[in-house]
Amino acid sequence: MSLFQVSNVNKRYVNHTALSDVSITVPKQSIFGLLGPNGAGKTTLIRIINQIIAPDGGELLFNGEKLQPAHTEKIGYLPEERGLYRKMKVGEQALYLAQLKGLNKSEALRRLKYWFEHFEIQDWWDKKVEELSKGMQQKVQFIVTIIHEPPLLIFDEPFSGFDPVNANLLKDEILKLRDKGATIIFSTHNMGSVEELCDRIALINKSEKILEGRVKDIRDEYRSETFEVFYEGYTGLLKDIIPADFDILYEKEEEDHHRAKIKLPRQGKPNDLLELLISKVTLTGFHEIIPSMNDIFISKVTNKAPHEVEPKDSIAVSES
Repeated sequence: MSLFQVSNVNKRYVNHTALSDVSITVPKQSIFGLLGPNGAGKTTLIRIINQIIAPDGGELLFNGEKLQPAHTEKIGYLPEERGLYRKMKVGEQALYLAQLKGLNKSEALRRLKYWFEHFEIQDWWDKKVEELSKGMQQKVQFIVTIIHEPPLLIFDEPFSGFDPVNANLLKDEILKLRDKGATIIFSTHNMGSVEELCDRIALINKSEKILEGRVKDIRDEYRSETFEVFYEGYTGLLKDIIPADFDILYEKEEEDHHRAKIKLPRQGKPNDLLELLISKVTLTGFHEIIPSMNDIFISKVTNKAPHEVEPKDSIAVSES
């Protein structure tokens, strides 16, 4: 069951189409990745969902109801461009923002005390925002985004400014929020985070949605029967000992072994490749390459198959 639906939403400016008939479905209690290159239309869609701007056409539904101003209090929004008042004290500002979101003072203080202690920033309560590092400011912004426990959370590049330790801390908190019932729309350029966190994704490019679905299903769909092999005991080119219908995408010589990426022919089986290699080389590793979300992202935007992405340090196997 979905918490939020976008149906055929359009947004046009004088000389630019920001969104063209975009539709997405965000299931309840899920983490939904909203992806796309810069300028694709993601930020425009997020602003429409938050009712900062209005669409030119289409429909948006919140829990089955047409989106309306009253739904704003049920959404927590962490924008990419942070908006804390730099001259204001941290605790004073957090309390003010929590009360704006409908909490009374005592409940706001109780929840803020928990989160400030949880993130180990309680000593900064009486400091001005400008005295905090970017990472600490991020933690405060995250806290005031989730403090009213809304059913829908929107995080736009939430890990910007975090070191790896604090980024992992925030990832854990996002997963906990989902497990407790929150629905999360998550926009990022970090495809590693998408694979770690997202249940489903939608990819927008040049104002249009070009891909949507479960992360696992999308990765399985883009499997290309391509394998990476590690071997030793042979210093020539594999194209000289493997039939031409096996597509050798690259070969790479490393310090103590060789590595190659090979695509099976149509109807080919992994055992076919294994049998060919075992008789010629000493295999030290063999695994199927499942395209990463980064590979799929690049392939959809550039119209290049994921398995065609070639490492910069690979050895060309074409005839000279």
